Amino acid sequence: MAQKLLAGWSAALRRASRAAASPLLFGVRLWASVSLALYIAFYLQLENEYWAGLTAAIVCQPELGASLRKGWYRMVGTLVGAVAIVALTGLFPQSRVAFLFGLALWGALCAGVATLLRNFASYAAALAGYTAVIVAADALGATGGPKANEVFLLAVVRASEICIGIVSAGLVLAGTDFGGARRRLAASFAALPAEITGRFVNTLAQTDHTLTETQSVRRELLRRVIALEPVIDAAKGESSQIRYHSPVLQQAVDGLFSALAAWRTVASMLAWLPSDEANEAARAVEREIPQELQSSQQGVPHSWMANPAHVHRSCEAAAQRLKDLPASTPSLRLLADQTSTVLRGISDALNGLALLLSAPVDRSPARRGAQIRVPDLAPALVSVARSFLVVGAVSLFWIFTQWPSGGLALTFAAIVVNLFSARADEAYATAVDAVAGVVFGMLVAAVLKFALLPGIETFEGFALVMGLYLVPGGALVLQPWRPTLFSFMTTFFCAYVETANTMSYDTLEYYNNALAIVSGSAVGAFSFLLIPPLSPAFRARRLLALTLRDFRRLAAGRAFWTIEDWEGRVFGRLEAMPDAAAPVQRADLLTALAVGSEIIRLRGIGASLGIGSAFEPAFATLAQGDSAAATAQISLLSAMLQPRPGAGVEAEASLALKARGSILAIAWGLREHASYFDGEARA
Repeated sequence: MAQKLLAGWSAALRRASRAAASPLLFGVRLWASVSLALYIAFYLQLENEYWAGLTAAIVCQPELGASLRKGWYRMVGTLVGAVAIVALTGLFPQSRVAFLFGLALWGALCAGVATLLRNFASYAAALAGYTAVIVAADALGATGGPKANEVFLLAVVRASEICIGIVSAGLVLAGTDFGGARRRLAASFAALPAEITGRFVNTLAQTDHTLTETQSVRRELLRRVIALEPVIDAAKGESSQIRYHSPVLQQAVDGLFSALAAWRTVASMLAWLPSDEANEAARAVEREIPQELQSSQQGVPHSWMANPAHVHRSCEAAAQRLKDLPASTPSLRLLADQTSTVLRGISDALNGLALLLSAPVDRSPARRGAQIRVPDLAPALVSVARSFLVVGAVSLFWIFTQWPSGGLALTFAAIVVNLFSARADEAYATAVDAVAGVVFGMLVAAVLKFALLPGIETFEGFALVMGLYLVPGGALVLQPWRPTLFSFMTTFFCAYVETANTMSYDTLEYYNNALAIVSGSAVGAFSFLLIPPLSPAFRARRLLALTLRDFRRLAAGRAFWTIEDWEGRVFGRLEAMPDAAAPVQRADLLTALAVGSEIIRLRGIGASLGIGSAFEPAFATLAQGDSAAATAQISLLSAMLQPRPGAGVEAEASLALKARGSILAIAWGLREHASYFDGEARA
């Protein structure tokens, strides 16, 4: 019994040590980054050395790619913010009110841009906003009046201190971590297309086709495709090759979206067709799918990882064969074309996999480069209003009270309100955790500063004291429970202690600054309660309404988009869909994507056949929100789609069959989601 108990304890201890190894290693890296940054700043005798250590702590991430990417964007955001505050001071050198109004407006604009952008680009925009506030707070004085002769020098010094922190964290991370984001992303880019292909082939192989069996699977796969974005951003930080060819990865993600949308059309068509006709068409198409793709039903095939470029070319060839497949019925033509779209989407994903595995990459089909997609302006406008009011209110309070630490309160209010603007419905809870982290961090920092640091005379001793705080604090940042709390508690340590070559141990000054930091953070957090972000349900409804509005513009002929343009707009809204959105709402977007693409395609075919205007009455009816009448009108047009006598009859017959297939896809999509297409496009 004792031996079994000892063995159990030993196994539990080994598991615990393995689980704690990675967090503790990150804590050591965090400590080393901050120590290196402070050593350089002390050696150069900069004005506020703690900004170098603070920046190193913020930039230091558990992964190399994320850390380097964040450091690069922090440098960009810092420089933009520094230039902005210098320009603002030049515009209003003697006008205190105008200067503070401009400062609030700049911070608000940056908060809005941060809400529109994603990942580290969003962080850079938020940083540009509060960097201007940081520099301004140092130059404003107790009454909040600009000092034009000091701002430029302060901006240069602050930017230098921040760059030292970025470089220090990058050196430590690069020397101790070889990066894993690229490997993880490659695994995702292999697993996702393999699962989509395998399940799509299963859809074709079924004898009893029902739409509901695959809906939940597609929705989960859609969620996983959307979740690729932050991993892609981290992988860009690890590799200049990936960063340079980032359009290939963007096209790979778009290809997965296209494959899911085309799969939805195929599943819908097979469910609507009579059983015998559906099975016959599915068998004809399935025979054209290469065996190496059909083997993905058992997981990621070895050939996909060993030679993704070869499988990419095989997909492209199979997609072309399906495009050229002779078809005698519109349903078979549609099934072949949509399966071709699925394979081209999988081919794009495999091209992205080839890039990640350093295999030969096909760079010719750069149909859609890296794009900035703006799915909805409303959340950004809310962030603009919130940031403007917070910075303006704290500035006025500072002016009227002449609080010596008012600039510090303004700084932390701007940091919290700008940094969490992009968190949407999580913003308030995350900001509250940040305030709690600030409070706990100030308390622990007070103990270290006044109990341990007065007896330390060397940098080595000071670094050891920091290690007592930063190593366990860094480890706690990686645990899943309230990571923002431990992040603010740990990464702002240098600001709490106000590390400097010549330390100040004035307790009154410390607690006054602590009150300012906590008060500013609390005001920033309270602003999310006072002006809450748009709810997930409201944002989802707006994204659907905006897509429906654009869909009706497209149907009415008021928007002249290509298929790539239309897909890009809808892809952006798919990515912006809140996690709490109902599954049917994502299905509505996918259907709008598919039907809109078919409308564009049908217009092109009609123009080639010389009957382009014949479809416009049906499309106009659809734009008015009457999908049933539009379906009836467009279905009657199939009889018109006959080739004209003379040369090129075979080519025209093929085009006519494609058009009839597009009509089927439009009709099925409108019938399945009639309530969405007939609804009001309020946005």
